[in-house]
Amino acid sequence: MRFTAAVLVAALIIFAPLRGDAAERAVVLPSPAYDPAATSGGEQKLVVAGGCFWGVQGVFQRVKGVSRAVSGYAGGAKETARYEDVSRGDTGHAESVEVTYDPKTVSLGELLRVYFSVAHDPTQLNRQGPDAGAQYRSAIFVANADQEKIVRDYIAQLSKAKVLSAPIVTTLEPLKAFYPAEPYHQDYLLRHPAQPYIVYNDLPKIDDLKRLFPTLYRESPALTN
Repeated sequence: MRFTAAVLVAALIIFAPLRGDAAERAVVLPSPAYDPAATSGGEQKLVVAGGCFWGVQGVFQRVKGVSRAVSGYAGGAKETARYEDVSRGDTGHAESVEVTYDPKTVSLGELLRVYFSVAHDPTQLNRQGPDAGAQYRSAIFVANADQEKIVRDYIAQLSKAKVLSAPIVTTLEPLKAFYPAEPYHQDYLLRHPAQPYIVYNDLPKIDDLKRLFPTLYRESPALTN
């Protein structure tokens, strides 16, 4: 998301014929073999990173059971949790999304299916589409041992089944803190659906969610405010 509007329009025109092929790469993944019910009551949180947070947030805002999805930063220090700093790629932060969900409606395993299938491409190392750098890495920031086991087991399951076109490069990192991004980044996909970057890179993810996971898709998105 580092391009001017003119460059994005040009790219959209040039690569428009490829958009359908890119969207078709998303596939329905098997359900996790290990996906126990949450041991504690109330809402749970999952922090994931997978490229520009605009699209990742937009996907999870459309998942049933998600009450809030917030764009932000994880992996680095509080002092550098600012867009200008994170964009340099040397802060340790990744553009991330904190997903708050009701485990009675959607399980952690179901959220992981969406994450690995349509929210991003977990086989791309330190990049997603046009965006490159460690701040765009594929990562899950695990909050506790139970969450880590579910994630590790699912990655191992997917790797063994070879359901993706290349090895999964998603890293598991301890969640030390999550810092919400600046207000202008929140609900960005919903507020700018005609922006060329969103049209080409992110709206196909919403289409894939609706097409591949119809029972999880919700028409009314969960807004941050």
